[in-house]
Amino acid sequence: MLRRGSLAFRVLLLHTVALTITAVILPLILVWLLGREVDRLHEQTMRRQAEVVAQHIAPDADGHLTLDLPQDLRDLYSAAYGRYAYAIIDASGKVLFSSNGSATPLLPLPRKNSATTSAPLPGKDIFTGDGITRTIGGHVLTIQVAEDLSHRDVITDDIVADFFRTVGWITLPTLLLLLAIDIVIFRRAMRPLVDASERAAAIGPARAGIRLPAVGIPREVQPLVAAVNQAFDRLEHGYREQRRFTADAAHELRTPLAILNARIETLGAAQDNKDLRRNIETMSRIVAQLLDVAELDGMRIDPSEVVDLSQIAVEIIEQMAPVALDAGKDIELIGGESPAEVHAHAEMVRRAMRNLVENAVRHTAAGTAVTIEVGRDGSISIRDHGPGIAPIDRAAVFQRFWRGDRTRSDGAGLGLSIVKTVMDEHDGAIEIGDAPGGGAIFTMRFRATHPPALASDPAAAT
Repeated sequence: MLRRGSLAFRVLLLHTVALTITAVILPLILVWLLGREVDRLHEQTMRRQAEVVAQHIAPDADGHLTLDLPQDLRDLYSAAYGRYAYAIIDASGKVLFSSNGSATPLLPLPRKNSATTSAPLPGKDIFTGDGITRTIGGHVLTIQVAEDLSHRDVITDDIVADFFRTVGWITLPTLLLLLAIDIVIFRRAMRPLVDASERAAAIGPARAGIRLPAVGIPREVQPLVAAVNQAFDRLEHGYREQRRFTADAAHELRTPLAILNARIETLGAAQDNKDLRRNIETMSRIVAQLLDVAELDGMRIDPSEVVDLSQIAVEIIEQMAPVALDAGKDIELIGGESPAEVHAHAEMVRRAMRNLVENAVRHTAAGTAVTIEVGRDGSISIRDHGPGIAPIDRAAVFQRFWRGDRTRSDGAGLGLSIVKTVMDEHDGAIEIGDAPGGGAIFTMRFRATHPPALASDPAAAT
């Protein structure tokens, strides 16, 4: 669709104005040219007829001029036919022979020995024709032939009279056809710009290396494309430096935290030591999440890669079960007995699921279980028995460093933002719901390799 204000719309509008002006002026010019051509052909015809009349003028034995026309020519110039007339005038202006018996010339005599004229005489304005000058038997003669316009060829009259109307009807559909062709041409010409805009829309933190294509772009737009690509280069460089700083800082923090945790283990089981260990575990989890953020931004998804959600769920349970049991909580798996394959990046899915399970273990009440349910439709749900999430906060929980309870210090608000990033990269969805009896349910939906069969399908029922 051509939108008002777009470049293609402006060019098409100006082109339409130009075509409209052309459609008005061109028929007028053509009518004028046609009229000139008709007059030229008429003059040629009259001169040829004058040549034929001149061939039948001859001097007699006494030197007097005689005109002996054959019967067909006498009929053509007869008063009964009334369409054509001739007059033969000598050098003094005297009419020697005339088809209508008039003593006056049919047309004004030529001046300065000019051979032709087409201006009618006063009172003879219905006649128009031409004449020639010849020397016959020592006499300089002017042979004039004229046509009565009231008997002019009906076909010629119709052509001249109806030409403008015919051209007008032809011009309108031609104009519409040209506009349709223009729309196709402009769409094809603007296609490189549309492709460039679609590629620009795909540029993001995980695809910062994409650049606008320079091949096929109109020359007028190439400087803009080059400037935009240079701006993207600077942004990618700054983003890469920021990501490198985050990864380096996380790595640098990881080692001293591990050393500090090992030394605290040697101090005994005093309450203060337990608090220190808990704080160190929190800091270690934040560092691990910062690494996840930095590494996820650099990962690339292979559309053909297939992962098994059931297998990943088992791996996460094996990692998180000791932590949950130490806290007096449990983890259970539903639907993991058969494969549930989806198109996804295995490591991304693993980190997203681990963050959701860690979050559920921290919030579920002691003596309850965190439930992981794998669906055959490419979904996986994690349920806890915690306080749940209010509907008003469900859009904000995926923001980095957002925490609903500011008094708690056991997290930095990065886990759910990592989950949201993973789902966005997979064109998937993350949903939050209320669990029956209290708690929250987080559901990740991926694109399954084989959609589940419908219950009404006979093959599915067997």
